[in-house]
Amino acid sequence: MLRQILSEMYIDPDLLAELSEEQKQILFFKMREEQIRRWKEREAAMERKESLPVKSRPKKENGKSVHWKLGADKEVWVWVMGEHHLDKPYDVLCSEITAERERLRAKQEAEELRKTQSEKFTNNLKTKSQCSDLQTPNNWKTQNACKKVAEEEEVRQESRPAPILEEKKTQKKELVKEKQDEEIKQVEEDKTKQIYKNWKEDSEWQASLRKSKAADEKRRSLAKQAREDYKRLSLAAQRGRSAEGLSAPQKPRRPPLPPKPQFLPPAGHPPKALGNQGVTRTASSSAQEDIIRWFKEEQLPCRAGYQKTSDTIAPWFHGILTLNKANELLSTGLPGTFLIRVSEKMKGYALSYLSEEGCKHFLIDASADSYSFLGVDQLQHATLADLVEYHKEEPITSLGKELLLYPCGQQEQPPDYLELFE
Repeated sequence: MLRQILSEMYIDPDLLAELSEEQKQILFFKMREEQIRRWKEREAAMERKESLPVKSRPKKENGKSVHWKLGADKEVWVWVMGEHHLDKPYDVLCSEITAERERLRAKQEAEELRKTQSEKFTNNLKTKSQCSDLQTPNNWKTQNACKKVAEEEEVRQESRPAPILEEKKTQKKELVKEKQDEEIKQVEEDKTKQIYKNWKEDSEWQASLRKSKAADEKRRSLAKQAREDYKRLSLAAQRGRSAEGLSAPQKPRRPPLPPKPQFLPPAGHPPKALGNQGVTRTASSSAQEDIIRWFKEEQLPCRAGYQKTSDTIAPWFHGILTLNKANELLSTGLPGTFLIRVSEKMKGYALSYLSEEGCKHFLIDASADSYSFLGVDQLQHATLADLVEYHKEEPITSLGKELLLYPCGQQEQPPDYLELFE
């Protein structure tokens, strides 16, 4: 089943919904490894093709090429931020970036102040040059006329009554004061806007910093949990191999094919057709026919679904069931109730388990000559019964709660696995 997914590089959304989060991560990791393997094969093929003698092609004038930097091991040199002992921590980099922003802002403000001062200086020079032009001999007449106008204005102002002059002076003072107040108010508003802008930028920066730290913590916790799972599974595999070596030094042979199960009708009743008793079935699709053919040809010789020490079908074994049907069967049981069903989507099995949080579903890989949960470095079992017996004492995941305690038997007659054994 896993080989089929990796060969097609596609997984059905309904099948993906049956996986747990841990199985999804493992599956995506395996698909990524398969992509890298294919990429390396394609690169090697291209290198072999380039090494063959080929007619020299004229090089382009502006041809571009990429050369990777190689390390001491003659491999492509890769630098991961934060792993080198000379790399700065994340907080130091953030503080340096904020300091650089403040320096650039101060530099910009200094340049603006310098521009305003230069403009004032140029305006003063222009006024001085105009005054010097008025003092030239060619402009004496205009200068004299201006003087006469100024003298006449002074005489006129002296002839006016004193109250009018005082009112004008007070009006001028009030206008000047209003202008100064407006300028001060404008400066204060600009300062408040700048302070609010800086505060907003700092708050957004702090929020993004908190989010990045939380994401880093989550990634570290997931990596730690994966390492612990790998260590636990490797230790369990070593214990299983050592126990097998002590008890059975030779590889055990598979038991012979069991006889075909027969279901006899009760006494006094004529035999009825088992396929249509109380159940209305639709015509099977081509996918379901392939799954049934696969089970009969490959799984029956391996005693799939039978008890470990007898030729009877195990109470936890079911036929081709949907996800909703499995949830319905488990809903009436206690936490720890389980069943193993044949997947309706692909060639394989699924273990449906009832926990305190609800129903969980784990895919079982049967593509090789053994049975194991879908994932990396999972324990290999010779039969489905061995897998069930093992996980009656060992949990399925690292949480340590998924123990197979109560098998969910057949609640309908005839059983739902008849089409697999016909």
